[in-house]
Amino acid sequence: MFDSEVQRILDFVARGIGVRVVGAPGSGKTSVVRSVMSNLEKTGVAVHFITGLRTHRILPFAAIKGLGLDLRPGRSGVFDIADVLTSQLATNGKHLLVVDDLHLVDSESLAVLEAVRRRSTCPMVATAPETWAFSKGQLAILNNGREAHLQLDPLHYEQVHMLIAQVLGAPADADTTARILTKSAGNPRLIVRIAETASLSNLLVMKDKQWGMTTNTLWNEHLRGTLESLLAELSADEFTALHTMAILGTARVDVLQKVIEPDALEGLERRGFLSVMDDHHNGSIAAISPPVIADYFRGNKNLRDRKLLRRKIAGVLEAAPRAEQENQTTADCLVRVLATLRLEKGDGDAVTARHFHDHSSDRERIRFERWEANKSAANAAALLRIYWGAPVDVQRAARVCSETTTSEADPKDVLFVTITRAMLAVHTGQGPGAAVDILQKFADDNPDHAAEAAHAITFLSASHGRVPVDTPTSVLESKPSGMGSLVHGLLELYRFRPAAAYDAVDGQNDDDTFSHLRPFIRGFALFAAGRTEESLVFALDWRAEARKNLDQFGVVTSSYVAAHGLLYRGHFEEAEYLMSSVFAMGRPGFVVDALYDAMLRLAGLRHATTATPPALSIAAQARTEVPDVGPLPGIGKGAYELIAHDSAQPSTFDRKAAKLVRRQLKSGYVLEAMMTALLCTCLNPGRPVLDLLQKILRDSGVTVHDQLIGIATAVVEGDHQLLGLLLKHYEPDIDTYQVGMLLRGALKRHVIEGDTAAADAMAQASSMFAVRFPSANEQLSFNSFRTTPLTEREIEVAVLAGHRTNVEIAEHLGISARTVENHISNALRKTGATSRNGLFMLVGNSLPPRGAGIS
Repeated sequence: MFDSEVQRILDFVARGIGVRVVGAPGSGKTSVVRSVMSNLEKTGVAVHFITGLRTHRILPFAAIKGLGLDLRPGRSGVFDIADVLTSQLATNGKHLLVVDDLHLVDSESLAVLEAVRRRSTCPMVATAPETWAFSKGQLAILNNGREAHLQLDPLHYEQVHMLIAQVLGAPADADTTARILTKSAGNPRLIVRIAETASLSNLLVMKDKQWGMTTNTLWNEHLRGTLESLLAELSADEFTALHTMAILGTARVDVLQKVIEPDALEGLERRGFLSVMDDHHNGSIAAISPPVIADYFRGNKNLRDRKLLRRKIAGVLEAAPRAEQENQTTADCLVRVLATLRLEKGDGDAVTARHFHDHSSDRERIRFERWEANKSAANAAALLRIYWGAPVDVQRAARVCSETTTSEADPKDVLFVTITRAMLAVHTGQGPGAAVDILQKFADDNPDHAAEAAHAITFLSASHGRVPVDTPTSVLESKPSGMGSLVHGLLELYRFRPAAAYDAVDGQNDDDTFSHLRPFIRGFALFAAGRTEESLVFALDWRAEARKNLDQFGVVTSSYVAAHGLLYRGHFEEAEYLMSSVFAMGRPGFVVDALYDAMLRLAGLRHATTATPPALSIAAQARTEVPDVGPLPGIGKGAYELIAHDSAQPSTFDRKAAKLVRRQLKSGYVLEAMMTALLCTCLNPGRPVLDLLQKILRDSGVTVHDQLIGIATAVVEGDHQLLGLLLKHYEPDIDTYQVGMLLRGALKRHVIEGDTAAADAMAQASSMFAVRFPSANEQLSFNSFRTTPLTEREIEVAVLAGHRTNVEIAEHLGISARTVENHISNALRKTGATSRNGLFMLVGNSLPPRGAGIS
């Protein structure tokens, strides 16, 4: 789980730089340093390991004596011990000091370490809590010499998916993964313990080779010891404060301040047990983090029955003033929205997901009780609207659709219930035909609303089958702000006519039956038209507003638009976090669940193109019983499966890709066909797909990709002179990142095909372009053509071969220069690369990007 963090530490230590590893309790600090130690010991480095223990921090010299130093009788003072340890560090060979849990090391051992650090240049790796207020003695040890700082952040959805599979031997389904992430707040230790104890308690069972939940809870008595250990450092006031918050649930900060002492709240926030966020309706709100702590208090009978505490809370809640609602929206530049997204990333997404769950659950319960009391169409529409975005109770939704009274009801409410019933038919596997029959019957029974029903039929038919060549007359004749304009805009988006799609939904209409369809079309039309930055700003601002409103429908739809923009620009880390925050909420309602599956495939796409893809891809959680083609990119599974599955030769890939694009075009999903053709051309440029891409762009009148198409044509035709001129005069545009992909993809294709001259020319062109337009983002590259894959060590050496000598690589990896030479020779033979630089270009993206701040 921590390969990239371990590699960063190894890089720093190799350069004589110490590292401070910080994170929350259970974040994996000890696992990281033990992996570092194991790696270094294999290369002959002498590791001197010191660990702090909670029970030993008042015992003099307890930590330093754990080294087993050979001390002379009567010579056990600070400087005596420091002399012995310093002499050990001065012996031949490389040495490393490791101090695990520095905050628990006794004062006398700290004094020894300070003396040693002053006398020796040996680097030190130390771990400590991220929020710890270090003493002067601890800082004297840390701030001695050069030091890098490595923060272990909470795990995100994909990492949780992989960790659960490692622990339980098989992956969990999407809802289970999301629930474990939410309950653990991404804490690795809690993820492992929740998964293990839930399986022991039969709360998780194997279904179709995936673990799934048998109940609505994962709390079990086997978790008690883990939580007691996590809370062991709390004061009595802080412990009571957590109990109070468990009773309150997610609450406004001003309410908490009335029942909890400010010092206790501040202490909990400093320790990471309190998460504060902004809420659109209630101002600042706070919740326990990780949320499983609340389950501990609610599930423990001895802690549950505190009547005086409950009465105190009830009295305060009765007097609590209501907060005024705020409704502010902003539109700023791309730098601002990306900075906001990165800031949000550091907070984790589990608490936010829990807040969404609580809010949706409360609304669903209240509205269902209201409907049971009065089964009117208005009450039914209010309840069913929740299921369009939030997780759906299929049985309850079906009951509402069938038992609702429609007599004397507002036709708009009846129409909404009918549309929901039709979509529910598709969701439950009855197929688009059954949905159309439901809507057609409504149109026959309600002639005054036949036009709206026809629009809904057009929407469902086009989204689940084939886009009509021309927009139906009934749609075109509708009012510009009505449902017809939305359906017309969506059809134009499917057909890859972004300008027409944008114009169709221009303006505002709060009465849209299809909630959020108008901004969705607008945002994706901007992206399809090549206005990527505008699309990103629009989508990320929309997403921020939806998060404040606790609107899961809006979060999913806006995140889908933003994810495409982020991926297109190469912002993989931001895109993966954004999608992870959606996955953490669990599978959404039946209207946007297709977008959820699409994002699962998008999240797995990056790994599908690497030389060493993970054994368990997050894309496996997407539903497989869907067609190969879909109305929007990622909804059909064909593009992902094409790239994820190995092809023996580039020509085979060309044939399969061209066939898929033609199928997409035949269904009328031109936008999906364009995106598929563009991606395949950049990953593995070939004539069949490029010809299709050129025709699509020409027919759609989209010219923003002209520079890319010109370069791709020169690459495919092997006109290196023209290619050089085009690259020399290239002006940065929306496709700058894609041009880099294209050049690298062409290089790899030539290597596989054995065209040495073309490969060398393309390597030179790719290198020159990279120098002129350096990218801070990882370059996506296609590595599926591999019949003799490199070993892990060969890949590691190849990654370094582009910018280091054999001697430097040997020193960095702790092996001999001769061994490095052998690895490079084997890698050149296996890949067919003709130079060290070509080898580096082939596998340069195989390992995660490295980097950390140095203080």
